[in-house]
Amino acid sequence: MSTDRWMKSSYSQSNGACVELTTPLDRIRDSKDPDGPILKVDVSAFVQAVRAGRFDR
Repeated sequence: MSTDRWMKSSYSQSNGACVELTTPLDRIRDSKDPDGPILKVDVSAFVQAVRAGRFDR
């Protein structure tokens, strides 16, 4: 059993379309598929990319 603590953003929508992050902040997963794939990320680079709009549709 994993000891990771997963958190959803306070901005998450009630429809479940969101991601979860671990503490410490180094992994991301789809909240709808908690047993699915997990992405290991450089959080600093990820946050910079989000702020720069690289993931906007």
